[in-house]
Amino acid sequence: MSDDGSDRTATGRAGHRTGTARPTEALPFDPSEPLPRLRRELDTGPDGLSAREAARRLAVHGPNEVRRKAGPSVWREVATQLAHPLALLLWAAAALAFVADLAVLGWAVLAVIIVNAGFALFQERQAERAVETLARYLPEHALVVRDGHPLTVEARELVPGDVVLLEEGDKVPADARVTEGGVEVDLSMLTGESVPAERVSVAGLLGAPLLEEPNLVFSGTTCIEGQARAVVFATGDRTELGRIAALSQRTRREASPLERQVKKVAWLIAAVATGMGAVFLVVGVAVGLPVTDALMFAIGLLVANVPEGLLPTITLALAVGVRALARQGALVKRLSAVETLGSTSVICTDKTGTLTRNRMHLRVCWTPGQEGEAGSWAQELVRAAAECTTVTRDAEDELHGDPTETALVEGAAELGAPVDLARRDERRHALFRFDPRLRMMTVVQDGGTSGPTRVVVKGAPEAVLEHVLPGPDREAARDAAQRLAGAGTRVLAVAVRDLPADGGAPARRQDAETRLTLLGLVGLYDPPRAEVASAVRRCHGAGVRVHVVTGDNGATAAAIAREVGIGVPRLEVVDDSETLGDAELDRLLVEGDAEIVFARSSPETKLRVADTLRAHGRIVAMTGDGVNDAPALHRAHIGVAMGRSGTDVAREAAAMVLTDDDFATIVTAIESGRRVYDNVRKFIVYIFAHATPEIVPFLVFALSAGAVPLPLTVLQILAVDLGTETLPALALGRERSEPGVMRRPPRSAHQGVISRDMLIRSWGYLGLVSAVLVMAGFLYVLWRAGWQPGDPTGQGSPLHGAYVTATTATFAGIVTCQVGTAFAARTDHAALREIGVLSNPLLLAGIVFELCFTAALVYAPPLQQVFGTAALPWDVVLLIGTFPLVVWGVDEARRARRRRQRDRWEDAGSLPPWSRRKGG
Repeated sequence: MSDDGSDRTATGRAGHRTGTARPTEALPFDPSEPLPRLRRELDTGPDGLSAREAARRLAVHGPNEVRRKAGPSVWREVATQLAHPLALLLWAAAALAFVADLAVLGWAVLAVIIVNAGFALFQERQAERAVETLARYLPEHALVVRDGHPLTVEARELVPGDVVLLEEGDKVPADARVTEGGVEVDLSMLTGESVPAERVSVAGLLGAPLLEEPNLVFSGTTCIEGQARAVVFATGDRTELGRIAALSQRTRREASPLERQVKKVAWLIAAVATGMGAVFLVVGVAVGLPVTDALMFAIGLLVANVPEGLLPTITLALAVGVRALARQGALVKRLSAVETLGSTSVICTDKTGTLTRNRMHLRVCWTPGQEGEAGSWAQELVRAAAECTTVTRDAEDELHGDPTETALVEGAAELGAPVDLARRDERRHALFRFDPRLRMMTVVQDGGTSGPTRVVVKGAPEAVLEHVLPGPDREAARDAAQRLAGAGTRVLAVAVRDLPADGGAPARRQDAETRLTLLGLVGLYDPPRAEVASAVRRCHGAGVRVHVVTGDNGATAAAIAREVGIGVPRLEVVDDSETLGDAELDRLLVEGDAEIVFARSSPETKLRVADTLRAHGRIVAMTGDGVNDAPALHRAHIGVAMGRSGTDVAREAAAMVLTDDDFATIVTAIESGRRVYDNVRKFIVYIFAHATPEIVPFLVFALSAGAVPLPLTVLQILAVDLGTETLPALALGRERSEPGVMRRPPRSAHQGVISRDMLIRSWGYLGLVSAVLVMAGFLYVLWRAGWQPGDPTGQGSPLHGAYVTATTATFAGIVTCQVGTAFAARTDHAALREIGVLSNPLLLAGIVFELCFTAALVYAPPLQQVFGTAALPWDVVLLIGTFPLVVWGVDEARRARRRRQRDRWEDAGSLPPWSRRKGG
């Protein structure tokens, strides 16, 4: 069929283009214009361009390919990662290790720096890979008409004005306007809808979005069936695919809250460590210490303050969270995303396939005076609807075709009115496929021995009822259609007309679709997943709001939302999302307390919703499955792609991929993210707690003007920081969630990973108690040897052996205090018995390892020579063996007191002061 060039059909808002594509003003050529005018603007004709003209246009418009903008060089990004504050601290630690002649530890720290920099560089390339994946959707070759003859050329050589030939199985090589014939096209990569769209040579729809124009095909989509000739109006970056690539590259990933906070903490630690080292270097010289001793003292302070294991421990803990989520159906591609999930305050979700099963089935039948699913009237209705389909059945008895039509055929069989599909096709005299303008499909079929030849029409109720004979049934059907749509069903009307025996089948569609008699309505339903309702309740309990952003009808989406509990306490439905201004978006998303259904949404809507929420400090998780969702998935803090129904581009753009396409998995991931964040804070408490017992010995040394010898050596500090603490800290990252983790609101994006309360707990309680204990152990060993303040303990002195044993007791005491700190840090508020003393076997294994490692350093002669240690007497071993119980007991008593205070505050209807502190 050839386009006659008539004006567009006036079925939309005059002069206003909305929907899922950019405005035509962004294009050099308007594809919605009448065909003769479009051809004049493109300066082309039915026989296409000449080879010479095509070459000239290729030079002007550039190749037909998705191009990636040049980003920063790899070496510049590597340099940026190597200059990260924590990396700078690790550089300092490595340098000190080499100064201390401990090359093995120095090289180990350098390896940690390189691994972390490489991983960060890897995740920065996510956006580029998404764009490269977009490019793979383009075919390599295209069949084009040049100089009046069909010719196969490279797809990158297509230019505006080229005439391309499309057949079943072809990928569309560029955005084009169909001029002859028709094809069914799989647009799911752009629209997210699995139903193939028919694209034919007809007039356009006034006011319709570009992706809904019945005569346009788009680059990268696939022709399912049919043949057509089309004229190219956009290539390269001006296609839908190019636009999405540009959006994806503009929406670069931002640092996660944890990444930003760790950077702040790193600078704080660097400032504190450097400042303390400089101050006490001056103090040491001022109190009469030799310069070499004062310098050693300053280096020791710096090493004691630098948490060498912090960055690798955080990285490994997040990796553990990634593996745990993978077992639960969520593949997390960026480690920091695990932590970001825990702070998520808003989920923007699709409807089909995420909240629902993406599996249509027949739910209800309606005829005038009847409603339900049983009876001969229902059988007649669904049999007629199933006859008006193009579904096929393969050799394995599997149905193939439109999901809606498949549901009709399956529903007819379930109601005892099965349709023989082969016989259906044999009896068919005429087929008028679904027309997106008319919103109807029609067949003319032989009634056989059972009746006359019959016209069967099915389609949108408002469209079909316009062709039904007037009467009270028509108005009743309109009311019923509205009611069924409000119940979440997709409603189709079915109407028939029996033809006279002596008349032939109508040759034209308009002759068939007239003077119809209504059979009734069928309601098709895509039910919610069983687990979604409970997942939504968990979201609400955790203070997470859930918005639905969908291309579906507002009434249907709202019904599904209400069914799963979205919209508590209030649900607001936006039927025309594209018309919303920024002020209205602010009102809906920020100022109100409603959960929103954004219906008939485009990729730009998703992007604007994500931007609005981000601008107001919300942490956003956004689901998507189509190519057009890639920019929004990039822009959201957590882009969530569908593993089963999603496209490669969506999966590349997302931070997390759901292998089961299930909304409940997102909620599970949020809980896991909160657990991981809590565990990060737990091992930060653990790591920071031993800074005090490492620093205090140097303070005692300085403040005593050397009368008390240094209780700890720099090498022993490094042995603690890089040797004994790492495995228990990592094991704390495997702690299970504390009770009530999903009954508290999301933390603020501005809340620090390290709070004032944590520092008080680490340095003031756990650290101070540990410092007192290890200094007591150090002085006890010297005292039992007859030492008095000021007595020499250097090499060759009578007390040197006792001094080496005393420093070993300090080192071993810090390790045993770490054991008590590890058990104390396992819980922030609850008692240890609530989570189980033995419930973390990895922690127990880590403690066994650090005790064995310590024993090797203390008792193995080769290591004694390296680390300056000596074997400990049994009385000293028994003394430091009590340290874990003391450290843990003090913290357990503190937490019990705070729980009692919290209970009293809650009984009074308020919260204790430490819960109201920023970042606390």
